[in-house]
Amino acid sequence: MHHRNVGGPLLLVGSTQFIISMIVAESVYPGYSISLNYISDLGVGPTAAIFNFSAFLLGLMTVVSAYFMHREFQNVVFTAFIGLAGIGAMAVGIFPETTGLPHALAAIITFLFGGLAAITAYKLEKKPLNYFSVALGIVSLTALILSLGNASLGLGKGGMERMIAYPVLVWESAFGGHMINAR
Repeated sequence: MHHRNVGGPLLLVGSTQFIISMIVAESVYPGYSISLNYISDLGVGPTAAIFNFSAFLLGLMTVVSAYFMHREFQNVVFTAFIGLAGIGAMAVGIFPETTGLPHALAAIITFLFGGLAAITAYKLEKKPLNYFSVALGIVSLTALILSLGNASLGLGKGGMERMIAYPVLVWESAFGGHMINAR
């Protein structure tokens, strides 16, 4: 058995279900603005159940995937980064933004280690996906640094947060698909 054939689908399904759930939650949350609202605003109010369950599921599938990816590649650094990103996402689902510090730490862990996982995956991927992964990780981490410095580049706080999250979600989907088809 190739462990990547289990880990890959978990990443693909986990990231895809989160993206779709986020779109649904954004669409039904009254007055929600992707520019003005943080992503985690979806975790309180009328869309809390959708967002929090989806974030937890993303994290759980990522953590389980990390186990299978480690069995496949024996890459401790990548396993640690993707596993920590998954734990952070689970914690985001457990601790909504109304919890303050626990949520903030969970979000930073998810964002930081998700970006680092995308970068370190280059050793596990074929060209050109490996270059794409590094670029997505750099975009995410750069946006994280800018966001922590309160720079939004005209995107608003919500838009800037999406520049952190979306590259990692796109990478997880691409990497998961790549692992499914890797021989």
